[in-house]
Amino acid sequence: MIFFYNQICDKILENPTFNDKLKHIEIKYHFIQDMVQRGAMKLQYISIDEEIVNILTKHLFRENFVYFGDKLGMM
Repeated sequence: MIFFYNQICDKILENPTFNDKLKHIEIKYHFIQDMVQRGAMKLQYISIDEEIVNILTKHLFRENFVYFGDKLGMM
């Protein structure tokens, strides 16, 4: 299971003929798309407010910092 918060990612992976302008996407994308279509990998949307990596990438209010810290097992 791979969690993502970018909704366009889901649209691209669901529809391989989504747009001809996506030719620049690397092989990693095509590999993931193939794995999703085979059923070997699943993608699940997660709200940006639930994205744990925010503790490492964003300035957070104390409540959010504590929440994400708890999720990571930090004290």
